[in-house]
Amino acid sequence: MNNTAQTDHPILIVDDEAPILLAIETTLQMAGLTHTRTCEDSRQVMEQLNKQPAEVVLLDLNMPHIDGRELLDQISREFPEIPIIIVTGAVDIETAVLCMKSGAFDYVVKPVEEERLLTAVHRALSFRELKRENFALKQHILTDTLEKPEAFVSIITNNKKMLAIFQYIESIAQTSQPVLIRGETGVGKELIAQTLHELSGRSGQFIAVNVAGLDDNVFSDTLFGHVRGAFTGADIDRSGLIEKATAGTLFLDEIGDLSLASQIKLLRLLQEGEYFPLGQDEPKNTDVRIIASTNVDLWKRQKAGKFRKDLNYRLRTHRIYIPPLRERIDDIPLLVDHFLNEAARSLGKKKPTPPVELATLLKTYAFPGNVRELQTLIFDAVSRHKGGILSLEVFKAHIQAHQSREQQAVETDIRLSAEGSRRIHFSEQLPTIKKAVQLLVAEAMDRADGNQSIAAGMLGISQQALSKRLKKIGSKDS
Repeated sequence: MNNTAQTDHPILIVDDEAPILLAIETTLQMAGLTHTRTCEDSRQVMEQLNKQPAEVVLLDLNMPHIDGRELLDQISREFPEIPIIIVTGAVDIETAVLCMKSGAFDYVVKPVEEERLLTAVHRALSFRELKRENFALKQHILTDTLEKPEAFVSIITNNKKMLAIFQYIESIAQTSQPVLIRGETGVGKELIAQTLHELSGRSGQFIAVNVAGLDDNVFSDTLFGHVRGAFTGADIDRSGLIEKATAGTLFLDEIGDLSLASQIKLLRLLQEGEYFPLGQDEPKNTDVRIIASTNVDLWKRQKAGKFRKDLNYRLRTHRIYIPPLRERIDDIPLLVDHFLNEAARSLGKKKPTPPVELATLLKTYAFPGNVRELQTLIFDAVSRHKGGILSLEVFKAHIQAHQSREQQAVETDIRLSAEGSRRIHFSEQLPTIKKAVQLLVAEAMDRADGNQSIAAGMLGISQQALSKRLKKIGSKDS
C-alpha cells in the first residue's frame, strides 16, 4: 500500500519559487503524504538535513546561490540513503538524465503533473523502506537474537526454522507493505499476523476477517461499508472493517478463495491506499496495513485463471511460510505440555501426567490438521481423563482412524492407477516378500524409536505379532 514509512523524517521539497513549493506540498498532502517540509533557499538545505534527515528530497535544478546539481552531489555524498527526485523544466530533461546517472532516483518535469509526481514519490518511499528493512534483516542475521522475545510468547516453539521466522518478522514488522503468510490449515497463521501487528507499533486495531466464500457484494460491504441508500435495506451509513482498522492492521484469511471481482478492489486498495464505500463516488484514503494468508498455492490459482497476477505479486512484498508440525516434531513435547496445562485450566481439572510413550507416539503421526489438531486431541483426552496417568487410548484411536482412512485412500489410488504407471517404483531387482517385510518392520521400529507397541500400530498388527517377527529376524541375523 502506498503509505509513507513509519518514520519521523519528512519529505523535503527544495525550490526557489514559492508558488511551486506550495503546489507540490499541497498535492502531496491531499494524497495523504502530510509530513512535508519546504526550503526556498538552497544554502539552507544541508543544515536542515543535518538537523533532521529527510525520507525523500524533491530537488529543483535551477536555483540561485547553490544549483541543484551541486546539491545533488552534496546530499548523495553525506546522505546516500536518501532518494532524490529532480524537479526540472522541460528544456533540462537531458541534464536531469545526467543527474540520474550521478545518483538521482527519478525526475519530474515542470509544470508538475499530479499523477507523475505521486508515482515518483511513492516509488522513492517504497525504495527507502525496503532498504531500511534489508538493513534490519541483516542485523538480525548477524546478531541471531530477538529484540522483543516477549512478543512471541503465544507461539510455542523452540524449533530453529520457527526462530528464524521470528527474526524475519521483527525485521519487517514496522513496514507498511503487505505481508503474505502461507502454510497449511492449523499452523497458526493468525497468531503470526497478530504478532506482526503487536510489533508494528501501530496505534489502531487488529481486525481479522475470513474472506473465503464471500461474494463480491458481501466482501465490499464488509470491508468498505456503505452509504445510506446504496441498496435496498441500507437505511443508514455503515463503516466497513477498513475504517475500523484505521492506523492498524487488517488480516485477510484464506485470500486464495477471494473472487476475481473482489481481487480488483483489493488491488486498488493496496496500490493507491483508497477504496469506495458502496454507493459513494468519492474514494476514501486509508493507512491500514494488509496482512493476508492462504493455505493454497497462489501460483497454481493464478495459472488456472482464478487469481490475478498483479495482485499475487503485490501481496507477496514480504512472505512468511509457516512449516507444518510434521516438519518440526521437536516442538511436540513443548506443545503437549502447554496444551495439557491449557486444557486442565479450561476444564477445571488437575493437570494429568502424560505417559512417557506419548511424545514418541505423536511423533509418528503426520498431523494433517497441524497444531490445531494436536490441541483438539489433547483437550479430548483431558476431558475423558479420570485420574492417574493420562491414557494413550484416545491418541491411539485417533491415529488408527486416520491411518485407516489413509489406507483406504491408498487402495483407491492403486486401483485407479492400475492401468497407468505404478505408484511404487522398485529397482530392477525386486526384493523378496520376506525381505520387504523385514525392511517395513525396520522402518516402523525406527520411526517409533524402538517402541514395539507404537510400531505395531503403524503396521496394523498386534504387538505380539510384531514381537514374533522381530525375534525371527533377530535369530536369522545371529
